[in-house]
Amino acid sequence: MSQDAPTWDLHPGDQITPELTAVRLLGGGSTYEAYLAFDEVTYAPVVVKVVRPGRVDDASALRGLRREAQALAAVNHPVVVRGLRHEEEGPRPHLVLEHLDGPRLSTLLRRHGRLTEQQYLPLAIEVASALHYLRHVGWTHLDIKPSNIIMGAPARLIDLSVARPVDQARALTAVIGTDDHLSPEQADPSRGEGPGHASDVWGLCVTLFEAVAGHLPFDRPDRLGATPEERHPQLVQAPRPLPPRVPTEVEKVVLAGLEKRPEDRPLPHEVAQACEPVLARLPAPRLTGWRA
Repeated sequence: MSQDAPTWDLHPGDQITPELTAVRLLGGGSTYEAYLAFDEVTYAPVVVKVVRPGRVDDASALRGLRREAQALAAVNHPVVVRGLRHEEEGPRPHLVLEHLDGPRLSTLLRRHGRLTEQQYLPLAIEVASALHYLRHVGWTHLDIKPSNIIMGAPARLIDLSVARPVDQARALTAVIGTDDHLSPEQADPSRGEGPGHASDVWGLCVTLFEAVAGHLPFDRPDRLGATPEERHPQLVQAPRPLPPRVPTEVEKVVLAGLEKRPEDRPLPHEVAQACEPVLARLPAPRLTGWRA
């Protein structure tokens, strides 16, 4: 969270709105902060994404809130977080999301290192199914990364704050997404036809690389670099090798997802198809998601 951004400074028991009672702060960024809250409408815990007090009259912040609400309304899939309602007017514009029980993949990787096959194969299949659906309905997520995946049964994809219909994604001229996980066409939109569905496959395969190897496939970017290649090494670098004994099918599909040209990457359902037989061969019972 930005340390200097204005905050609502809500404490447990404070009212976000008459229907929403704050339980605890979850985090946030420069424009929004997120609270776990109790919702009198659904009579259940929810996550409330609130526009920060200094941004409530900011057209860009409200447009972003509206765009995320539209994305959540368009994407109705069991592996994608559900949006419940949103309010653009009033003293605290906000978005209400379902509360998901489980750790973020980024937390697990930071605390425990790389995942086992029983953990990363269901993750790959489940997130690929969500990307297949996004492709079917004409939307792109544009920010697939471990911190946007909640590990459960099934894994759940969150944060559609930069998601767009594919035609709007293609028209992007600015860099949208997270530096470590940007596809080449996101890192430099002037190359090719711009971001699209293959950009989400790239994000998934960077995420799978991290889950399998415990580290990123490319060098960390130099955010102060003078050239796009310095700021985004994935534009020119080949990915690092995966660890020994990674199943051949997994290695092939992950590295194929990191091809520089979008047209050379697999489709989402092809990622799932590559992982399904590997999962079926495992001696242990199938596990869908994270098990401690």
